[in-house]
Formats: sequence, C-alpha cells, structure tokens
Amino acid sequence: MKPLRFLGTSREDLRSFPAEARRDAGFSLDAIQRGLNPEDWKPMPSVGPGVREIRIRVGGAFRVIYLAQRIEAVYVLHAFQKKTQKTAPRELDLARRRLKILEIER
Repeated sequence: MKPLRFLGTSREDLRSFPAEARRDAGFSLDAIQRGLNPEDWKPMPSVGPGVREIRIRVGGAFRVIYLAQRIEAVYVLHAFQKKTQKTAPRELDLARRRLKILEIER
C-alpha cells in the first residue's frame, strides 16, 4: 500500500470538506493507495501526465486532484469545492504549480 503525501495546503483543504464528502474522499484515496481506481474519477491531462481527479458529489461538488503513478507514494496535489460547471483556472493552476514543485524536488 502506497503512502499518501499531501502537497501545499491540500490536507487542510480536504479536512475542510463536510464530513460526508471527507469520508467519500477517504474511501477513494484508500482505493488509490491499494492500486485500485476510485468510483468516480477522470484524467486531468491539462494539469499533467498521469494526474487524475476524484469527483465527489455530496452536498455540493468536491474535487481531489492527485498523482498516483509514482512508485513511492500517492501525491495529493489539491482539494477544493467546485462551485461552477467548469473548473476554475486558479484551481488548475495551483495543481500545476504543486506538480511542478514535486518534479523539481525529485
């Protein structure tokens, strides 16, 4: 089972989700750590290769952007509440910046 590594404020952002959305995110992240796919996800090539998004629809729309392709860990790049149909550019830009920092550090 791969460990989770949270980048930036992603852990705190995830903790700010309502309880049911936080629980669903936890189940999805557990599945990813075990090498499985979460129930509702989509690829996010606009953020970077191998990046995916967990989609949570409980009392609103919540998203967790992550990278699981690395051998050493599952990296949570960003977690946020989605308030419009299209993901806000600032949310995608933040995930891209955190991915870039991860790549530089490696």
